[in-house]
Amino acid sequence: MPISSPSTTRPGALPVVLLLAVLGLSACGEKPAFSPGPSQVVAITVAPETASIQSDLPGRVAAVRDAQIRARVTGIVQKIVFKQGALVKEGDLLFKIDAAQYQAVYDQAAAQLKKAQADEFAAKMLAKRYEPLVEANAVSKQDFDNARAAANQTAALVAAARASLESAKINLDYTNVRSPITGRIGKALVTEGALVDSVSATQMALVQQLDPMYVDVSQTTADLARLRKLFKEGTLQRVSENEAQVSIVLEDGSVYAKAGKLLFTGVSVNETTGQVALRTEIPNPEEILLPGMFVRVRVEEGVNQTAILVPPQSIQRTPDGRTNVLVVKEGKVVLVPVKIGPSYAGRVIVNSGLQAGDEVITEGFQKVRPGMPVKVVPASKQ
Repeated sequence: MPISSPSTTRPGALPVVLLLAVLGLSACGEKPAFSPGPSQVVAITVAPETASIQSDLPGRVAAVRDAQIRARVTGIVQKIVFKQGALVKEGDLLFKIDAAQYQAVYDQAAAQLKKAQADEFAAKMLAKRYEPLVEANAVSKQDFDNARAAANQTAALVAAARASLESAKINLDYTNVRSPITGRIGKALVTEGALVDSVSATQMALVQQLDPMYVDVSQTTADLARLRKLFKEGTLQRVSENEAQVSIVLEDGSVYAKAGKLLFTGVSVNETTGQVALRTEIPNPEEILLPGMFVRVRVEEGVNQTAILVPPQSIQRTPDGRTNVLVVKEGKVVLVPVKIGPSYAGRVIVNSGLQAGDEVITEGFQKVRPGMPVKVVPASKQ
């Protein structure tokens, strides 16, 4: 049989020979050159910090001042002066009501006042002339007394005529309907030529002050009880109402640029909802907030001087609702149950379970299990 030369060796023969050589070395007890060590994880060392406790509560925006423009005299609307939706100032003319009959009443009252003043002048002059005559017994004392009484009566008639003139002037002024406040006016609720009535006080328009704005919110009694317990235990320090900061979260999730303040907390509980009312005041110079809007209100309720905070990704939740974190102790992973509170500055407050100095795993916990040895890599050296 012919012997094959090296040039005729098959292409796959050399890899097969190398593989057999490697297997042969393994069979002779040779150990691999690489041995994997402990898994690396990123961890932070927690320490007490100062954190404000905030609650996110549903709220509705309301105008600080709502002025319903209503008719105070009966008449026909002659003219609508304002532009609907415009900003009006206090005292601006909004509507003109037909003033013909009120002008006539005013003129009549003015004439009656002049007549009463003329009668008063004559009566006073008569009493003044009688005064020296009664001393000289040229006029009886009875006539003098009658003259003084007539002067007093005419003075009373002047006062009544002056009051009638003032009343007529008020009604005449009411034909010019003016804005009682500065604010944004809505649509006209009556048209030119419409009859408005003072008895039913026909509403003609609505003016709303939009800067600042109120935001009315509600808080459950359970939340209030929880806060009172924390205050009593000393975990939280109370923030006074005039110092509590308030921020608004709009419907699109963005935070409103202006911070507000808490005006008051209600002292009674709504029997239907079991909630307590709170009112906040928010600046609104650009009129972004509008009456009736629904928003979320973040109210600062207390300050925790020794809060333990961890990144939200380090919190693990079980199907039954419990929360845990992975902590490195003596080089090994330990599962620690924790109770968490609200968020603050992008982190989560841990109410119990952790102590100052604990190393909490924030990255790499997906590849480790409790009891496994790990090597901690600080976040700054990742």
